[in-house]
Amino acid sequence: MTSRFLKQELFIGKEGQRNIEASHAVILGAGALGSASSEMLVRAGIGRLTIIDRDYVEESNLQRQQLYTEEDAADKLPKAVAAKRRLKDISSHTLIEAVVEDINCHTIEKFIEGASILIDGTDNFETRLVINDAAIKLKIPFLFGACVGSYGLSYPVAGENAPCLHCLIEQLPSQEITCDTAGVISPIVQWVAAMQVSQAIQILSGEKLLPVLRSFDIWKMEYAEMNVEKLKKFECPTCGGRADFPYLSFQNQTKAAVLCGRDAVHIRPATSKRLDLYVLSKQWKALVQNLIANPYLVSFQYDDYRVILFEDGRAIIHGTSEISVAKSIYARLIG
Repeated sequence: MTSRFLKQELFIGKEGQRNIEASHAVILGAGALGSASSEMLVRAGIGRLTIIDRDYVEESNLQRQQLYTEEDAADKLPKAVAAKRRLKDISSHTLIEAVVEDINCHTIEKFIEGASILIDGTDNFETRLVINDAAIKLKIPFLFGACVGSYGLSYPVAGENAPCLHCLIEQLPSQEITCDTAGVISPIVQWVAAMQVSQAIQILSGEKLLPVLRSFDIWKMEYAEMNVEKLKKFECPTCGGRADFPYLSFQNQTKAAVLCGRDAVHIRPATSKRLDLYVLSKQWKALVQNLIANPYLVSFQYDDYRVILFEDGRAIIHGTSEISVAKSIYARLIG
């Protein structure tokens, strides 16, 4: 027994520790949740860690994204690269790979093939459904986590009898509220990441988890949990008897197109949605400038971009011709 993992090994046993050291975890998104869970897994002795994120470090990240520094933000270092640098200082034992790419239906399977476990660190529900489909298809446990404001959710998509995220869509809170519109405090990030890593260690050390959805409001100190086994839908297109994994299809992805000559990108969500523009306008009031709303659309300035959002979920992002930038802005505002 090495002194480094002595305390952990006393709890999970030698075989459990060996399993962790032989495992490969993939962190999907290196923001608040992803950076916190990455550090905990490396400190726990994970053998191999892959960190995937398309974004770079900004000063506004530093309040809650624990691996990054002011220097990273000044250098606009990709989050995956900055995380790898910091984690290598923590442990030279873990093989760490940084991937600076977008997670979508075309890339997800190559990212996660052969992984032992998947940790959710994404910031929008559409990407989570892509990961959910791929995880079920490749039979890899997927640990969902989300937080906004002071409220967090945790759920392990693991085991044949567990409902997947697709089954639970109706049970989850509105995806229209995001950290960028409602804010987030760092203690709830730590709680959700701790739940995810605790579940990861249990699975990797040989434990079986119950399909329990957990929530916690760390401001109000309100905790709830629900066994959701009975909510598994046998007609579910992801985990049901005739699964066709719809979110691995380009047809079910958010579509984006550069508008010729306008320095703008048009975004259409994968599925039509009716947005409550009045509610969203109130949420965004302190976040945006020059907000104008009518029954059909809302227009506002967000950082250096002019955003036009329609009631059916479509948006035009002015000020960029980069689809990846426009999709990132859309995800921040709409989820």
